[in-house]
Amino acid sequence: MIIILMFICICNAITERQVQSAVAAGASTLSDLQAQLGVGACCGCCSETAQDYLPGGRHAGQVSCESPLEAVVTVAANDAVAGSAGLMVEVLARRA
Repeated sequence: MIIILMFICICNAITERQVQSAVAAGASTLSDLQAQLGVGACCGCCSETAQDYLPGGRHAGQVSCESPLEAVVTVAANDAVAGSAGLMVEVLARRA
């Protein structure tokens, strides 16, 4: 199985899925994302991209994978179970 990950914050290894989950759980500002995930806490290069996932942003409400495998893929590379599951990971980075 191949998992495609989109990293929003390279410094803190924060994925698009993690940002989307935080927004779905109620994060509505960059400060919320910084508090919950640490986005933008190092170099700050990811702040603008992370804001695109907030309500009103250009990626708001988008799903990270439109493949039918999305239902099967439930772990990210930095999740504890991913290393033991023998998963292959393709890493993509998105910069604004």
